[in-house]
Amino acid sequence: MVVKNIDLLSLQTAQMQQDPTTKAICAALNSKFQELGEEVKTCLIYSRIDYLSEDILDELAYQMHADWYDMSANIDIKKNLIKNALKVHRYRGTPYAVEQVVQDYFGDGTIEEWFEYGGNPYMFRVVTTNTSVTSELANQFTMAVNSVKNMRSHLEQIIIDISGKIDSYFASVIQICDEITIEQEV
Repeated sequence: MVVKNIDLLSLQTAQMQQDPTTKAICAALNSKFQELGEEVKTCLIYSRIDYLSEDILDELAYQMHADWYDMSANIDIKKNLIKNALKVHRYRGTPYAVEQVVQDYFGDGTIEEWFEYGGNPYMFRVVTTNTSVTSELANQFTMAVNSVKNMRSHLEQIIIDISGKIDSYFASVIQICDEITIEQEV
């Protein structure tokens, strides 16, 4: 049953459908239920994040206390940030929260902590394969990371890993032989 297409009279028993009072009440309430059916959509905010306007997304970020949210970011990034806001809040201050923000901004990427790549203590770097990263997006991302990372760690660099697959063919030959010289004596 769809609420916006509801007909209350059809839900009544055959005897009640003949009652004039029931007919009047159902006719009066049908329009109200149909209006309510349209209004229900606006209540379902979290499940409709992909269809919300930027203004509503900005308001949601404020209500969710998403400090890493940037109002000037792309709408797709905003949607990802809102969808994962509760998860980031739960793990805030951990590498997982930073990695989630990396994925929200760049679409893919990982973090490498200082002991994994031989860097200075308490430093980390972000590695992504997203080639569309601009300096503006990197600045937005840096501000976002600073609000979800733990206080002792510092972002050292953002690495954009651009690699391709090239077919290379190598060949080598090793020749081992003995040299024998035969001379004729006359």
